[in-house]
Amino acid sequence: MGDNNYRYIGRHVNRADGRELISGRRQFIDDVRIPGMLTARVLRSPYPHANIVDIHVEKAKALAGVKAVLTYKDAPDWKCGLPQHRRVLDRRVRFTGDSVALVAAETLEAADEACKLIEVEYEELPFVLDCEEAIKPEAPQLYEEFPGNVLPKVTPFSEEPFNQIHVGDVEKAFEEAAYVAEGYYCYDKLPHPLPPESPGVIAQWTSPSAVTLYYNGGAPHLQKFNTEASIPGVAVRVIACHSGGSYGSKQLIPHLALQAIALARETGRAVKLMMDRTDHMLSYELRQGSRIRGKVGITEDGIISAIQGMWYIDSGMSSTYAQAMTAVGLGEAQAFCGKCKNWDLDTMLIATNHSSQAPIRGFGGQELKGALIPLVCTAIRAAHMDPYEVFKKNFVKAGDSYIWRDYKWWEVRSVDFTAAFEESAAKFGWKDKWKGWEVPTWVSEDGKRAIGVGVGVHGNADIGEDPTEGFVKLHPFGSVTVEMCIGETGGAQRHAIQKMVAEVMKVPFDGVQLVNSDTHGTGYDAGMIGSRGTITMGTCAVRAANDARKKLLKMAAEKLHMGVDDLDTEDFLVFPKADPQMRLPWIAITGTPEMTITGMGLYQQNFDKPNFALYFAEVEVNLETGEAKLLRALEGTDVGQIIDPVNVRMQAEGSFGAAGADTALFEEMVMDKKLGRFVSGNMIDYKWRTFNEFPPFDTVILEGQFDTESFHALGFGEISGSPAPSAILMAVSNAIGTEVKEYPTTPTVVLKAMGKIK
Repeated sequence: MGDNNYRYIGRHVNRADGRELISGRRQFIDDVRIPGMLTARVLRSPYPHANIVDIHVEKAKALAGVKAVLTYKDAPDWKCGLPQHRRVLDRRVRFTGDSVALVAAETLEAADEACKLIEVEYEELPFVLDCEEAIKPEAPQLYEEFPGNVLPKVTPFSEEPFNQIHVGDVEKAFEEAAYVAEGYYCYDKLPHPLPPESPGVIAQWTSPSAVTLYYNGGAPHLQKFNTEASIPGVAVRVIACHSGGSYGSKQLIPHLALQAIALARETGRAVKLMMDRTDHMLSYELRQGSRIRGKVGITEDGIISAIQGMWYIDSGMSSTYAQAMTAVGLGEAQAFCGKCKNWDLDTMLIATNHSSQAPIRGFGGQELKGALIPLVCTAIRAAHMDPYEVFKKNFVKAGDSYIWRDYKWWEVRSVDFTAAFEESAAKFGWKDKWKGWEVPTWVSEDGKRAIGVGVGVHGNADIGEDPTEGFVKLHPFGSVTVEMCIGETGGAQRHAIQKMVAEVMKVPFDGVQLVNSDTHGTGYDAGMIGSRGTITMGTCAVRAANDARKKLLKMAAEKLHMGVDDLDTEDFLVFPKADPQMRLPWIAITGTPEMTITGMGLYQQNFDKPNFALYFAEVEVNLETGEAKLLRALEGTDVGQIIDPVNVRMQAEGSFGAAGADTALFEEMVMDKKLGRFVSGNMIDYKWRTFNEFPPFDTVILEGQFDTESFHALGFGEISGSPAPSAILMAVSNAIGTEVKEYPTTPTVVLKAMGKIK
């Protein structure tokens, strides 16, 4: 904890909604009740690629309680995706689980029964599941508008899309490099983030040109303009319900939203469309696949001097926001290799016949780093250098620069994570545990078990992304309202803003209230993405609170005939600094309860500071069975200033789950490649870590007091899992004495690497 004498910042305060959460009284989307609301279900394709030859819905429509059945023949021609290409319903289905028909009924049971009564004749088509196979001339084509299955290079961030880095002279840099190595690495087993609550929406038309959408994501304004772009001329109000976890995957729910809105228009009633767990696992969006084939140069003193390659990105059957993830991933690559002046890294976004890939916690950076860090390590290995020392020397710091997602150069300011590197390594014991590349730390006497260690690193400047608008209102009888659109997906962001405003105003924590996350009553905010909340929402809230505070003290100065700088306010009372005992309530300053004092805050995006996460892993491998077990992990960071120690520790622990650390060990969606369908569509077949299997987990969380208005703090949660997969992959390789190039490191993968099986 920092040395600042704060009331709330840096100290744990129980959440205002804590009792409601643990007692089950907090309202989630499945608790929302609207008079006359219908329930919807989706009939899904049994084939990975097919045309619908004919479809008969008469029996389904005749079923008691069914109010609407939509097919591609009568669904509105709305589209989502980037660029817009995915229809509400299409005559062609492009993955096993794709939407065939929509049903709205009085009960869930009636909707399910109606789906069974729909008769569909399919023409099966060839399918392609591998992204590099998909770009071959003879590959099946998913979309006429995307020849060769290559999705266009567009982004919402800049006129000229940032989907490649071409800087410096790589050929010259390779000639001058002391060591050059090439490699091909994949991070492409499509793990599922698995938030506890499945995606859901409720749509209700309030006029022919206005619709209200309830959803369980954390970015209402982002969902609003995304939906409005798909339905021209319609005003969309979005209300964010408390979310039972998102991990990035539910911040945007574009396709599901359009389907619910279509059924609501057809029936003239509110319609709830919520995925069950099976649909969620088999038909919803997963972490995108990532492969890189490239070449890396490194100097004699350990500076990564040149990177060249092609990043192949498997987007599945659609791109929700994949081009944006590509742009961010390229920026994060430069934060990792902050001293590299020579780049020739291109990208290719490819459509394949499995479920769509979409924003997941890590947003492009984890996908790229899972493959890029092992690629960079080929050169570090060739130089016989310590990867930790190379990562520390190359990670971006104040004075370095990078191109970020807006295709602009940004000079890095304020941050230097050297201390976090060193304290984390010391606590983990890296110096004693690291024995060299593919050299175990320890081998059992019988030679049957071995331990290896690994390290990974990550940083992301999206912590400063997108604008935020907000207001802080002071009420004369002594309370504060924050009017900002802050969704809640489990990371306690509303709690953090409540603490910041209470700190600025010097009022009791429970004297600050936040309005609900509703686009109708709040200014713009992009939501809980990229760990942006601390800087963007925090800065906006601090500015608004300071503005309101200044207005209050100016009013008091005029009434008391004193200077503004001579006054202060605390606990809803104003007083002269020279005479703190003479205190007046706010109502005595305003003279009437029929007014509020309103402060405004505005934040504009700024990418001059990345955050930072360093992950150390210690893994034991059974050399006979190939089973790898994570014995211990440590994550280090510098957050500038801890806002709440419990919550930041929780964010670090979140490196497990959310398709994070364990994607290196066992998490994957298993595909039957002959049938083109996933076979791990339940919580038994999908392998993941249970609570009683967590290893010892340490943290090093420093407070470097960086130059931000949000109490010198940086956001962290988005990236906590991102450096873990490559660290664990390195640890497994060192334990078994040979490099493993494939995720996850299941026993089969490990035994193949050791040459014990084919």
